[in-house]
Amino acid sequence: QILYLKPPWTLANLLKCYKKHWMAVFGYVVPRSLLSTIECLSKHLYADKPFDSSTVRILLQESKKLLHAFSSRSDYNGVLPQAYAEVTKLCETLGEVRAALVEHDLSEDIMVLSENAACEKMEATTPSLQSTEEKELCPSFHVAQENRHQEIWSVLEGVWNTMNLYSIELFQKLDPGAVAMAAKASFEEAFLGLQKLLAAVKDIREGIGR
Repeated sequence: QILYLKPPWTLANLLKCYKKHWMAVFGYVVPRSLLSTIECLSKHLYADKPFDSSTVRILLQESKKLLHAFSSRSDYNGVLPQAYAEVTKLCETLGEVRAALVEHDLSEDIMVLSENAACEKMEATTPSLQSTEEKELCPSFHVAQENRHQEIWSVLEGVWNTMNLYSIELFQKLDPGAVAMAAKASFEEAFLGLQKLLAAVKDIREGIGR
């Protein structure tokens, strides 16, 4: 009779009921600090925009935290352990997918860099070849030359995205509140840093040449 929203509930209704009755009811059953988990789920699940794999991972972990807390009260006729197992399975699947994507991106970057290095070496050792013969031996070199700046940018962005992904996971383990800060890292700033590094490497090469 005093419920904020009457059943049957949707998940959105349920989360609203949690927030409305948290202090008077649910805060006596589970730690009151878990209200932040309810707010996190409500904020992201019903936002009018898609979310990335990092956000999905956070939502799954928050869901596990909530289910685990309520398990101290009851198993709810076996429903709660089943739900916990399903969420855990989703976490594992997401982890496998993310690991595979990272490995795929790194493999592609390594292949591009290796291919370019091999082509440049071939060009240096066969300067007398005609242009048609060069295309037959190493056509990818000419494609790389025509789109050099785009290719380099793509490789750098792939490396940066991978580093940023690991940074987000690291900061999340150390301090969940730091995830947003880590996610806002600027790729442009990293690129400027690499420009300085390239200048330093150029000086070293010139020194070696002398």
